[in-house]
Amino acid sequence: MKLDFVKNTKRNITAQLANNGVDTAIRFFRKTIFMWILGSEYLGLNGLFYSILGVLSLAELGFGSAVVSHMYKLVATDDNKLFCAYLRFYRGIYRFVGLFIFFAGLCLMPFLRNLIHGTIPPEVNLYIVYLLFLLNSSIGFFFFAYRGSILHAYHTGYIITYISLVSSIVEFLVLCVALYLTHNYYYYLIIVISRTIVENLIIYIATRIYYPEIVAKGTLPKEDRKRVIKDVTAICMHKIGGIINSYSDNLVISAFIGLTAIGALGNYKQIIRAVSGLMYSLCHSMTGGFGNKIHTESRDDTFILLMKAHRILMCLILWCAAMLLSLIQPFMILWIRNRPELLCHFLTPVLLVIWFYEEQSRESLQMFKEAAAIWQKDKWKPIIANCLNLTLNITFVLTLPDKYKLDGVILSTVIADVFIEIPWESYAVFTSFFGGKEARCYWKRQSMYTLLAILVCGATCGAAYLIPVDGFSGLFLKGVASAAVSSILLLIFLRDDARLVLGEIRHHMGK
Repeated sequence: MKLDFVKNTKRNITAQLANNGVDTAIRFFRKTIFMWILGSEYLGLNGLFYSILGVLSLAELGFGSAVVSHMYKLVATDDNKLFCAYLRFYRGIYRFVGLFIFFAGLCLMPFLRNLIHGTIPPEVNLYIVYLLFLLNSSIGFFFFAYRGSILHAYHTGYIITYISLVSSIVEFLVLCVALYLTHNYYYYLIIVISRTIVENLIIYIATRIYYPEIVAKGTLPKEDRKRVIKDVTAICMHKIGGIINSYSDNLVISAFIGLTAIGALGNYKQIIRAVSGLMYSLCHSMTGGFGNKIHTESRDDTFILLMKAHRILMCLILWCAAMLLSLIQPFMILWIRNRPELLCHFLTPVLLVIWFYEEQSRESLQMFKEAAAIWQKDKWKPIIANCLNLTLNITFVLTLPDKYKLDGVILSTVIADVFIEIPWESYAVFTSFFGGKEARCYWKRQSMYTLLAILVCGATCGAAYLIPVDGFSGLFLKGVASAAVSSILLLIFLRDDARLVLGEIRHHMGK
């Protein structure tokens, strides 16, 4: 079956953008409510437990990515029988993973206090809170989470996105009422667990309605199981690296600096991730379509489509990086003016914007790697990169002055990504699927984008700095100036790319 790439991508993007907009607003207001009602220590406690349980989620080993990447071919060839066998295999793995996460999490309980530097909120029992977090992390593996793979394989992930959108709104409204009336952190956790259960039940119902012929039955042939296991061993290495990269920073900060520092960095990262969600939405919305294209189109046509997607993505990344660099610190000063301990000095957001740029510029290649199931050639990449990251983390935290310890943590991630992650994954893609000609085309354009990013970000930040107005009016004026300068520069230097972006927007609005 050849899927409608454009139609499904547009539906996925529309759903993702709507969900990201709502999710960004909800995260912002939820964090604000936390600071006002519960205090900054609860933000740090949230960040620490999510980090710990994120490490435990490594038990999933990447089975989901491995199974879905093989499902793309089955959709293209209409092999429903083998598709159902894959689904049954996936279900069995997920049930085992859920049990493992829960019992492994229980084994960590005696060591919780050693992971926290300083005091904890006196109103809560550390171990009860952790148990509730653990239950939320493991319970989804039993409540039909595996069935979401059906929607991703058929490039209809927008169904999951709309389910998540509605459930997040309901969760937030109930949460606001509960916290306002009770000031009780436990109600927050119970509400989060309830959402996980209900959301997975709705996904199960949706997949039964849209794809009634797809059920978990049959036995996966031995050769297919071996192929999945082989991919899983490689994906596991990527998962280990990804989880270390995502959560080791918080563990180091908690052990050496304290929970308040986690909350401070988390506020900045929340803004960065909210913007990053736009790029993720675009790439995630195309993954299933690329998975289908790889099995139904030529290599040249696939590369042309990939570069078109990359050009659109980089235009948005450059503009967002410039706006972030100009506005994130003035925004934070206004947002947390009553919590000075949560405000970082200017170097911190500069490093975070650099991290944002290099992370997001990789999205198109990472999306293609997943769609093409390219797992083997760079399986050691994340392990080596994150060993370097963790070593630099601890080195910087121990040697830098207190004022710059947090900056050292961010810089460690940037160094590891630039010198190991990016070149290695590029090598994997262009030697596994494309060739030297395509690699040179990609890197020539990417080098141009990086030089332009320095120019645009510097000019945009300078324009905002020249506006000597504080408060909300100052933030608005800085925003207008930043948008004008960055947009004009991008239109001058990236005329063809800008036309491509605007053309896609007009075409989408016309439809």
